[in-house]
Amino acid sequence: MREGALRRGDLVELRSASEILATLDSEGARGAMPFMPEMIQYLGRRFTVSARADKICDTIGSTLQSRQMTSTVLLDDLRCDGSAHGGCQADCRFYWNEAWLTKVDTLAAPTVSQDPTHVDALRARIEPNVRAPTQGKGEDVPWKCQVTEANKASVPLSTTDPRPYFNELRSGNVGPLMFAKVMARVAYMQPLHHFKMLPWPKGPNEKTPPRPAALNLKPGEWARVKSREAIEATLTTKGNNRGLHFDVEMAQFCGQVMQVRGRVTQIIEEHTGRMLRLADDCVKLEGAVCSGHSSTGRFFCPRKIYPYWREAWLERVNGPSGTGT
Repeated sequence: MREGALRRGDLVELRSASEILATLDSEGARGAMPFMPEMIQYLGRRFTVSARADKICDTIGSTLQSRQMTSTVLLDDLRCDGSAHGGCQADCRFYWNEAWLTKVDTLAAPTVSQDPTHVDALRARIEPNVRAPTQGKGEDVPWKCQVTEANKASVPLSTTDPRPYFNELRSGNVGPLMFAKVMARVAYMQPLHHFKMLPWPKGPNEKTPPRPAALNLKPGEWARVKSREAIEATLTTKGNNRGLHFDVEMAQFCGQVMQVRGRVTQIIEEHTGRMLRLADDCVKLEGAVCSGHSSTGRFFCPRKIYPYWREAWLERVNGPSGTGT
């Protein structure tokens, strides 16, 4: 399969352990992008290409910058469960190099059985590389994952170069109507970005206001996202609430009733690899992912990152109808 051959909607099968091992370097990566232990469970299974990952946002250096990857796609909504990375709860989508996949005609096929010896050999190559052993000691040794290594596996893109935007249309990542809608937003927001006048959510407070009573939301429960005005009242003049940023991509969910996906107490910090411990009032909401449609540097990014919500930005309701408790 030639490089860049896969498009949105194509069907693929994940290659065998031995075939994938043959593509990896001594650090368990291909082109600096690691194959992670959490991905082994998908060997021999079939999935749909949900998007090419040609243009991704930069969450390591500048959030107003995009980066270009090659030969990489996203499959369905496959996400990392953090089981080999200290229980990280970021829920990131996996990057799949095209060399790890083969194109097929149907999803209706049994999982291809794997030789346990080959699986063990693959594990032996990749598992020692989930930490950076030459840096730090004990719990201070940074983690390595696809997100922490993404900048090594990509190159920066200019926000004023139109070619990466049109490539999203050619690749099938977006349709003509969405392309036109986002490009209109690009034309409007890029000048604001240049003059540092972007309409990021900000609050009136020099310091975060006192924390309200905890909701103690649990997975499966329902919550309504408060209005943008109510949320901004909890923010500092820098747009934070106890260090957690309320992102412009989150504003589209204001007023919506959504189900709690899970609580978030620890995530790997992308630019350092350190495990961050969060206060116990952060949750993820089902379907509340970054669209890549509302902010410079992230236009058309397909990562669908789950933002983290302070409970102060939510109110509990009984169910999807939005009835309060």
